[in-house]
Amino acid sequence: MFCFFAALAMTAFAGGAAAEETIRLGSAISLTGKYSTNGDLTQKGYDLAVKFINEQGGIEVGEKAHKLEVVYYDDESTPARGAQLAERLIAQDGVDFVLGPYSSGLTQAMAPVTEKYGVPMVQANGASVSLFEHGYRYMFAVLSTTEQYLQPVVDLAAELSDDPSSMRVGIAIENDPFSMDVRKGVIEDLEGHGMQLVIDDRLPPELNDMAATLTKVRALRPDLLLVSGHALGAALAVRQIEDMRVRVPMVGLTHCDAARIAESFGEAAEGYLCAAQWAPGLSYEDDVFGSAKGFAEAYEEAYGVEPPYQAAESAAAVLVFADAFERAGSLEKDAVREALSETDLMTFFGAVRFDETGKNIAKPMVLLQVQDGDYKVVYPREAAEAELRHPRGAE
Repeated sequence: MFCFFAALAMTAFAGGAAAEETIRLGSAISLTGKYSTNGDLTQKGYDLAVKFINEQGGIEVGEKAHKLEVVYYDDESTPARGAQLAERLIAQDGVDFVLGPYSSGLTQAMAPVTEKYGVPMVQANGASVSLFEHGYRYMFAVLSTTEQYLQPVVDLAAELSDDPSSMRVGIAIENDPFSMDVRKGVIEDLEGHGMQLVIDDRLPPELNDMAATLTKVRALRPDLLLVSGHALGAALAVRQIEDMRVRVPMVGLTHCDAARIAESFGEAAEGYLCAAQWAPGLSYEDDVFGSAKGFAEAYEEAYGVEPPYQAAESAAAVLVFADAFERAGSLEKDAVREALSETDLMTFFGAVRFDETGKNIAKPMVLLQVQDGDYKVVYPREAAEAELRHPRGAE
């Protein structure tokens, strides 16, 4: 069984020969504090990918096989501590490659440190689009960024329409940085399709009532309603749309998984579209886990539960590093950074290809639709496991 590293501890490596055959990746993640649950999921994703790669013979760099190890520290869910530990990993522990932390805030705290030392960082849990506006050269992200979250719902609606410019759209967005990034992406996509924005409501952070917005929806009858209000907003939207008997042909939400809308609302949740980074039902395949389903089965065997997307995207970050090491044929930092910039890889998590800012421009967000009490992948079409039911409520 592979080794889990304790918080605030690092592994001692014996002997020159063994050390030469080991690539150490460093990671400061949230093992305590407010992000500890997601930090644990991040670590489990990293560890499972390392386990599988090592069991399959490791990574060939310069005609020599190398195994992977991860050096972990606990950032205590605090940006200042995360930056301090990134410095320690690089300057004291001699780590040349970093796996990112959980959350955009902690990623933002650590990125200046990895930039200062020219250390490549592949991160999987910092989605804020603002991370990619600083000109970082050594940060690469495998996940879809915030402005992409609900864009696929707009694109899917356009595909279904004979005349997208005739479509009427309502959006209700919580007034917080994440959701405002989501709104930015939606507005850009609506303009691209020529759709009509008929409702553009801001929801307060202390969200407990959407009646005013839904009254507008009932009066203006949009073809599409988009809601981003974290788990509370998703649950509130499903409940109040049902209670007020508001009928909208297509509704897209963020954070359905956290809100557990299918489990909590039964028939009332049928037909909702849920934005997600990843799902086990996707048809993506790779040479390490075999498929999205293969990863899900391996994760459940290792940890006894189904994998959340945080673990999946974290495992994908390790696969991206492994691919770059082999293509670089070297463990020199700039050679690996160059290989990362040229990544064109399919993984169980989706395709990975970076633009000049380090964004993954190849992986779309996934849309799940609640169908018969379950979440089914309906988009992207080429990776879907079920046909879209449209309008909402149709069989």
